[in-house]
Amino acid sequence: MNNQEKTTYSFKSETKELMQLMIHSLYSNKEIFLRELISNASDAIDKLRYFNLSSSVDHKNDQFEIKILIDTINNQLTIIDNGIGMNKKELIENLGTIAKSGTKHFLKSLKKEKLKENNLIGKFGVGFYSSFIVSKKVLVHTKSAIDSNSEGLLWESLGSGDYSIKHLKKETAGTSITLQLKEKEKEFLEEWKIKNTVNKYSDHINVPILLKIEKKEEKEEKEEKEKKGKKEEKENNTWKQINQAQALWTKQQSKISDLEYINFYKHLTNDSQDPLVWSHNKVEGEKEYISLLYVPKIAPWDLWNRDNKKGLKLYVKRVFIMDDAEQFLPNYLRFVRGLIDSNDLPLNISREILQNNHIINSLKKAITKRILKLLNNMLDKHKEKYIEFWNQFGPILKEGPAEDPINKETISKLLLFSSINNKSKKQTVLLKDYVDNMPSHQEKIYFITAESYEAAINSPLLEVFKKKSIDVLLLSERIDEWMMNYLNEFENKKFQSVSKSDDSLNKLFSENKNNTSTVEKKFTSFIQDIKKILGNKVEDVRITHRLTNSPSVLLTNENEMSTQMAKLFLSAGQKVPPVKYILEINPKHKLIKKISAIQDTEELNEWVKLLFEQALLIERGNLKNPNGFISRMNKFLTS
Repeated sequence: MNNQEKTTYSFKSETKELMQLMIHSLYSNKEIFLRELISNASDAIDKLRYFNLSSSVDHKNDQFEIKILIDTINNQLTIIDNGIGMNKKELIENLGTIAKSGTKHFLKSLKKEKLKENNLIGKFGVGFYSSFIVSKKVLVHTKSAIDSNSEGLLWESLGSGDYSIKHLKKETAGTSITLQLKEKEKEFLEEWKIKNTVNKYSDHINVPILLKIEKKEEKEEKEEKEKKGKKEEKENNTWKQINQAQALWTKQQSKISDLEYINFYKHLTNDSQDPLVWSHNKVEGEKEYISLLYVPKIAPWDLWNRDNKKGLKLYVKRVFIMDDAEQFLPNYLRFVRGLIDSNDLPLNISREILQNNHIINSLKKAITKRILKLLNNMLDKHKEKYIEFWNQFGPILKEGPAEDPINKETISKLLLFSSINNKSKKQTVLLKDYVDNMPSHQEKIYFITAESYEAAINSPLLEVFKKKSIDVLLLSERIDEWMMNYLNEFENKKFQSVSKSDDSLNKLFSENKNNTSTVEKKFTSFIQDIKKILGNKVEDVRITHRLTNSPSVLLTNENEMSTQMAKLFLSAGQKVPPVKYILEINPKHKLIKKISAIQDTEELNEWVKLLFEQALLIERGNLKNPNGFISRMNKFLTS
C-alpha cells in the first residue's frame, strides 16, 4: 500500500451512537476535551516508560514531552506526544470501538438529557471522542515505538459513520492528534485559553507540556521581513513549557490546594464528580512509599460487575508500572481510587510477583488501616458526608466483617442501620448508639433480616418489641444475612436474630410464670392437634408472648439455617435442605381462640393449614402451592 491508498472502516454501532450523542449535545464545559487528550498522551508516555524497563531493545527517549501546537492559519489544534504510539491493529481497536465492557448496555439506559446534565466525557474509555465536540475533522498520525514494522499511519474521521486509515511516513514514534476546529470553537486557538485549561486540569502531569503558536499575522510579518532580507526572531518559533511537570503526589501536602487534589482525581479516574474525601500520606523509614487515596462521591454503575477492574495505580520510584493493581486493597474497599508510589519494589515487578510479595502484604495492611481511619474521621467530624458515602458504598463495606477479621471491630464501628426507634428507612444508626440506648435488662443486640425495609418493619416478630419500646435493627439488603454470620458481638453484646429461638427473648417478654403455665395447659390439646395435622412441616409448635396483633409466627431454631440465608444459597444455584420452622401461636388472638374451639376434625384441619400458610407467606414471601391457599381462603370467606 502506498501513501495515497487508504482503507475506510465503519465505527462499531455503540461507538457511533455515543459519538452522535456527544457531538450533538450541548456541554457547558467543552474544554475538558483537552484534558482527555493530554491524559491519553501522558498514558502513552507512561506505557513506553514501562516497556523500556522490561525490554532488551532500547526505545528510550532523551526527553519525554507533550506538545500543543496552535495553528491560527489553518484553524487547527494539534496535541503531540513521543509515547508508545500505535500500529494498525491497535489503531482500529483503540479508535474504532469503545474498549470497555458494558458500554452498549450503558448507552441503552442513557438518555440524551442525562448526558447533558452529567457531563460524562471521560467515562467508559470515551475520552478521545470528546475531540469531536469542538472539531469538524480529526486526524491521528501515529507510529509505534515497539513495532519494528510500523512506518506511520494516518487515521481520519469526520465523526460520522466511518473513518479511514492510510500509511503515511512519520519520522519519530508517538502520536499527534490534529483537530480541525469548528468555526464557533476558535477560542481554543487562543493562548490564554490553552494555558488556563492546562493549568486547571493538567498541571500535575509529570512530563513537560509545551506550547507553540503559529499566527497568520506573524507568518505575514515573517514573509515581509524575509522580502526585506531581515532574519525572523527565534522567539516566535520556540516551544514554551506551560505546566509544572511534577507528579502531584511528590509535592509537599501544604503546597497542594484542594482544587489541585480534585483535578488530579478527575485526571486519574475520569470521574466527572469531585471526590468525597482523600488521604495523602508519605511514609519514610523501613518502608518508603507515598499513597494518595480517594473515596468517590458516586458509585460507578458497574461496581458490582465481577469483571470490573479495580485497584490502585502502581508507581515505583515515580515510574508508572500498572493500572488496577488490586493486590493493595481488600475486596471490600474496592471502591477506593488512587495510587501508591513505592521505593522498595523493583522497577520490573509484574502482576505475578505482586501476588506473593511480603512488601505488598505489608503495604496492603497499612493502606487498609489508613482508609478505615479516613472513613472513621469522616464519620466523627462530618456525619452527613459519611451518610452520603454510606448510601453509595455501604453494601460493599458490609463485606468487611467476613473478609477482614483482623479489622472487624473497626469496620463494625463504621456500619449504619435503620431501626424500629429510628422510624426511617434511612440507615443512620451506629451500633454504638444502639448499645448506649439499650435498657439495663436487655442482654443482646436484636436484629431482623428481610427482603425489604417494608417487610422488616411490618414483621409480626417485632410486635412486642414495638409495644415495649425495645429497639431492633432492620436489615434488608442481600449482603446483611451473610454479614451477620460473621458479626458476632459488639462491645461485649452478642447479636441475636429475632427470627430465631433464644432464651434471652423468652426472659425479656415472658409474663407471670403461673399465668403462662395455666395458658399452656389450656392449649396443650390444641397444640398436639396442630402438630399432628402439620406433621414434619414443623419442628415444634408452642405458645408465644411475642405477638400482640398477629395470630401466629414462624421461627427457626438457633442452629437452623434462616429463611434469608436459604434464599441466598438458592439464588447462587446451591441446594439447601428444607428449613424446619417452629410455629408459635398467640393465645390471646381471636382467631386462635376460634380455631382451638373447633370440634369438627375436617374443619380444624383446614383452619390449621391456613394458619400455617399465613405465617409461611409472611416469613418467606411465597408459597409452593398458592392455589391451595387461595381455595382455602375462599372456602372460609363464603361459608
